[in-house]
Amino acid sequence: MANKIYPKYKAACMGGGPNVNLLTGSIKTIMASTSAYTYSDAHEFLADVPSGARVATSGDLAAKSVGIDGSFKSGNGRCNGVTGITVSAIILYVDSGADSTSRLVAYFDTGITGLPVTPAGASYNIIPDATGWFIE
Repeated sequence: MANKIYPKYKAACMGGGPNVNLLTGSIKTIMASTSAYTYSDAHEFLADVPSGARVATSGDLAAKSVGIDGSFKSGNGRCNGVTGITVSAIILYVDSGADSTSRLVAYFDTGITGLPVTPAGASYNIIPDATGWFIE
């Protein structure tokens, strides 16, 4: 799999769906295991990612911006005291407070510095690329 914006997120943006605003929404990252989760274009909400695949979740991302080129940038995500199975992907999502309505935004499993990693209680910064999380 290559890094990708979830197609259902794109469709929701174009159709004015709920929980799509990257600037005002509660945007978080998940350190995910690809041994417990397989990306699918059909996935739309956090409920589509098994809880066993969610190794750790960051707090809200800060310093968010959207560029005229379609880029999304933010400060780093941080996950503290991480333990569990090997992390080999990062998932970006809009947290609505409920798994059934928290919209999946993007999936990253290539070009992520430090991944894969088997966490052993350390804290991890999830650092987006200098150009942003994505440009679409």
